[in-house]
Order: sequence, then structure tokens, then C-alpha cells
Amino acid sequence: MSPSENGGLPPRQSQRKSGGSTRTPAKPSAKKKKSSPVKRFFKMLLAVLIILVIGAGAYAGYLAYNVNKTINDAGTDQPVASGQEANVKPLSMLLLGTDYRPETGTHLSDVIMVIAMNPQTKSATVVSLPRDTRVSMDGYKTNKINAFYPNFLAAEKKSGESAEEEMKTMMSKFFDLDIDYVTVLNFQGFREVVDALDGVDVNVDKDMCYKDTADGTDINLKQGEQHLDGKQALDYVRYRKSNCSPKTDASDDFDRNRRQNEVLHALIDQAKSLNGVLGASKAIQSLGDNMTTDLEQGQIKNMIAAYWNISKEDVHFMPITGDWKSPYVYLHDDELEAAKQALQDELAGKTVQSADDTAASASSNE
Repeated sequence: MSPSENGGLPPRQSQRKSGGSTRTPAKPSAKKKKSSPVKRFFKMLLAVLIILVIGAGAYAGYLAYNVNKTINDAGTDQPVASGQEANVKPLSMLLLGTDYRPETGTHLSDVIMVIAMNPQTKSATVVSLPRDTRVSMDGYKTNKINAFYPNFLAAEKKSGESAEEEMKTMMSKFFDLDIDYVTVLNFQGFREVVDALDGVDVNVDKDMCYKDTADGTDINLKQGEQHLDGKQALDYVRYRKSNCSPKTDASDDFDRNRRQNEVLHALIDQAKSLNGVLGASKAIQSLGDNMTTDLEQGQIKNMIAAYWNISKEDVHFMPITGDWKSPYVYLHDDELEAAKQALQDELAGKTVQSADDTAASASSNE
């Protein structure tokens, strides 16, 4: 091939032949410049920082993906009506905590709360009812309040109405309030959420001991400051009586409601800690697996945006007490009316005092 045919390029080196070589002589290598120990240290530090930044970004992406997927699995796929977004409009919700666990299969609602939330004041009011509260209203057979949800579940096929919707309708009538949403969380979900947040710090008010081989219950808590895992936190809020030797002091429904509020406050604290951030993905997944709600997917995201940083001082608890006359708790009418007003005030953006605030104020005036 002539130089012109080769595009003016110089002739190629001849190919290596057997027994010989046409290599061009190697240029003398330049001496490698040694980097100082200080430079090597900073290079390593920079590499570590890059890895950490990439890892944090990957984790944030993984967290966002899991949160989004769980919300989509948990919430309904209906759109949120314009003007009804939780970060714009005050909302109310019925929250039921059922005793369902894989060991029992039952659905008694041992936690009954109505929550009013206001995005303008960044506050919430929580009214809790004793599980043995006597409910007697037109259209409903007189019963303990915690028995209605399982009864509605059993009648779903015949009534054509979901048990959750039936509970929302009944409790709206009970509180003279149009309740917007209902969420049911079972005990298994409660345990897993507490574990995902690496436990809660609680001041256990008394020794507690109770065993039941039928459902695997084994409550054994000691009085004093404790860091409780999911099982222990559930034992703490559920404890009522003792069958151990020696027996520990019994509790009533009002003690249980107080402890529920105490643990919820502790969970708010823990959710804001480092462990809470790292456990958020698992916590939300736990809710998704053990929760039933009529919240829309978009509304759940609105609520997270509006209330994720809510202060525990702005969550006002209003437990209602009453008189125990077997087999019911008869609520104190004045407390029920005060709770109804507190929910209305929260939705209206008015200042609400919790039961603890009221007691502290009364004590200071004595």
C-alpha cells in the first residue's frame, strides 16, 4: 500500500517475528514522586467522606422508596378532594388499637381514641375511652365499646358495610362530630413500631406480673425508669391484673389509658431521635403490614408533611374516666362533654388544655 493509499500515514511497524522483536526502545522512566503522609491522610479522608455521602444518599433514596411504597399499599387510591388536604384543613380521625396478634386472632378494640388535628396551630387533641365503656344509643344494642368492632367484622358480608365505616359512623354519633377518617392498628403493629424505633423510655409506675399460656402473655415488669422493647411496651399498656405469686397491684381501664398516653408521648420523642430516623422505614413498613385505613395515599403524605415535626407539648390528651359497675364503665358526663368541646376547639384552632395541664393549673391555684 503506497503512502497515498494509506492516507499519508507513516508505514506500520512490522509484525513481531518468531525469534525476534522489533520493539522500540523504552524511554527511561521518570522517578515516582512520593506523596507526603499529610496528603495521603487527606486523600483517605476525602474518599471516606465521598463514600459516606454516597451511602447517605443511597439510604435516603431507599427510605423514600420504602415509605412511598408502604403508603401506596396502605392508603386508598382515591384522590384527595380539593381543599380537604391535611396540610390545609383540620381533620378528625378515629384510631382503634385491636388485640389482634398471630397468637389470638381476636379483634377486640382495647384502644379507642378520637384525634382532632389542626395544621395551622400544629397541634392535636386526643380523647381516649376506657375499653369497657357502656354504649347505649338508638340503632345499636347496648354493649361494651370494645366489642363493636369485632361484631361489625362478623356482620360485614350481611350488612355490606365495612366494619371500619360502621365504627366511624357510630363514633361520630357518640361524639357529635363528623369524623373524617378511621384507622385500625393491631397489637402486632404496635410491637413492631416500638422495636423499629429501638424501644421507648418509660417510668413504670409499679411492678407488673401476669401470665396466660392461652395466648402466650408473659408480663413481668419492675417499677422504675425502663427502656422497653415492643413486647414490654405492649405489656405495659395492657396490664390489668396479676395471677403471679406474689401478686402485683392491679390496674383499671383508667390506668391503661394513662399509660397509653405516656407511651405515645415517649414514641413522639423517640421518633425524633437518631434511632427514630434510622428506624423510620421499618416503622412505616410495620404500620403498613398491620394497619387498615380509609386515608387516601395522598392524604397520608399530606399528614406526614404537616405533622411529622409536631411537638409532644402540642399533643393534648383528654382521657375520659367513669365509674366501674360490672361489667361496664359508666362515663362521667361532665368529662365526656368537656372532651367533645376540646375536639371542636382543636378543629376551630382554639387553645386546648390537656387533662394534665388542667390538673397542674388547679394545683397551682390551691
